[in-house]
Amino acid sequence: MNAAAIDPAIILCPSCATANRVPSARITEHPECGRCGKMLFQGAPLAVSGVTFNRNIKTGTLPVLADFWASWCGPCKAMAPAFAASARILEPKVRLLKIDTEAEQAVAAQFAIRSIPTLILFAGGREIARSAGALDQRAIVAWTQQHLAGS
Repeated sequence: MNAAAIDPAIILCPSCATANRVPSARITEHPECGRCGKMLFQGAPLAVSGVTFNRNIKTGTLPVLADFWASWCGPCKAMAPAFAASARILEPKVRLLKIDTEAEQAVAAQFAIRSIPTLILFAGGREIARSAGALDQRAIVAWTQQHLAGS
């Protein structure tokens, strides 16, 4: 079953980390957090800690596209604007997260990140696709949509 079809969707608030239930039919209507009132989607990737990353994978029901990167990495810096632009296209059907592999070494080790940038797509709490190396915005969106269509 496609994770995006779960109704209601469980979406973690990027501001207060509260899990919000949002009917799938209303997910495109700019939903707000039931606790803090802030928008659940901001049209940008979220820089997250390991704890927040794991909560999005395990508690949230949206597919998650994670960018594993580091501040010293030239290709990571080059891909960052394309990843940000991809969020404006893929949200609210996909949650985009950025994980700094230097700050979150345990998460990087958990997913055996060997090169950066690495994109991992999760659906239903499990990894469904992985891509190493920088991609442009069009390639990020196409790669994500292709793998979600097959999940």
